[in-house]
Amino acid sequence: MRKIEPHERLVANIHEDGVFKPWLTGGRPSPVEEVVQLDDDHPMGVGFHVYRMAPGMTTTPHEHTCHEQFLVLEGDITDNDGYEYKPGDLVLLKRGTQHSSSTRNGCTLAVFIATPERDLDQPE
Repeated sequence: MRKIEPHERLVANIHEDGVFKPWLTGGRPSPVEEVVQLDDDHPMGVGFHVYRMAPGMTTTPHEHTCHEQFLVLEGDITDNDGYEYKPGDLVLLKRGTQHSSSTRNGCTLAVFIATPERDLDQPE
C-alpha cells in the first residue's frame, strides 16, 4: 500500500479559528450561518459538511429533495413544529420534508445531504 500524499488529504479542525466560511444565501454571505466543507466538487451545503448557526437564528423555510442526515454536535436546534434536538441526536429527515429550524443558543451540526434543498420562499 502506498502512503497518502499531502495533496490527497484535507484536514480542517472545527475548533480552530478561520475554518468556517459564511453560508451563502441567494449568492450573498450570511452573517449568522457558517459552513466547513472540504469537498468543493459539490455546491456549498451538498455532500458532507459542518454547519453552524448563530444564537437566535432561524433558517429559511425549505424542502428536502433527498433525505437529509445530521448529527447535533453542540447547542440546541428546534424545528418549526416544536421538535427539539440536543447534542448527540442523529437525525434523518426524509425526502419531501418541509421545515425551518431555529436555535436559542447556537448550534453546530455535522450534515450529509446529497442534493440541494428547495427554498420555499422562492417561486419555482
